[in-house]
Amino acid sequence: MAVSIAASLLLRFALWQSDNGGSGRVLKLATYSIGGKKFVGRIEGDEIIPTGTADMIEYIKNGGGSDSGEAVSLEDAKLLAPIRNPEKVIGIGLNYEDHAAETGADIPEKPIVFAKYANTICGPGDDIRIPPITTQADYEAELAVVIGREARNVSEADALDHVFGYMNANDVSSRDLQFSEGGQWTRSKSIDTFCPVGPFVVTADEVPDPQNLRVRCVLNGEVMQDGNTEKMIFSVAELIAFLSAGMTLAPGDVIVTGTPPGVGAARDPQVWLKDGDEVTIEIEGLGSLTNPVKSG
Repeated sequence: MAVSIAASLLLRFALWQSDNGGSGRVLKLATYSIGGKKFVGRIEGDEIIPTGTADMIEYIKNGGGSDSGEAVSLEDAKLLAPIRNPEKVIGIGLNYEDHAAETGADIPEKPIVFAKYANTICGPGDDIRIPPITTQADYEAELAVVIGREARNVSEADALDHVFGYMNANDVSSRDLQFSEGGQWTRSKSIDTFCPVGPFVVTADEVPDPQNLRVRCVLNGEVMQDGNTEKMIFSVAELIAFLSAGMTLAPGDVIVTGTPPGVGAARDPQVWLKDGDEVTIEIEGLGSLTNPVKSG
């Protein structure tokens, strides 16, 4: 079965490339800067090969790019958020059975949807900034889905055809705001820098089954979350089908798909992000995303 799934995903990626005029190959794609200039490149070993594009969404819309210029060492490049200004950042709440259980919540009958907005996006190594309006900032390790082809009213069976790739995300959340403002989550989830993503996008052909990925969060060297996407209540395909019913998903849109158990709010004693912390998100096959935490 795994072989057939992988073959299907390779076909989907080839179809995306064909639909967008590109030529396909297996990719780990990064947005990076050198000397103040921004580039999109594919990672090969410890080097990045520029693709002739400066913006990942442009790369996606164009169906890829061609190698353009000499490879540079990863050590000489500053990795940025792979997707820097998406049209939409869509969050999903309580999407893991075991996370819902640890919070005492009922299993949702339909996906719980909220917005995070582009101002939340930051990249690997960037500071997560905790403003004075919150004292209960929490981590959430999440699989982020990047849309590759416009999706509107797509079926669950066809949904993964519209995925460009996957990346790590940290859905940082202000719990005191989340639970004190009438039950709406958007403000608590949309604080500047509260959605680190990266360090790169792995194209869908490299992820044979998005419902079988280990997801971890490590805070100051201690493992706080260790789950698997198989525990999702609503799969990636189900989420895309649900969201695209009336809401057009555009190339470069990001869906953060929910978090496994172990969040700080559910611990005894509770654990909140604080100045000087370092938090790492690790999803199987997607590298690791590390960010320092700063006050202010």
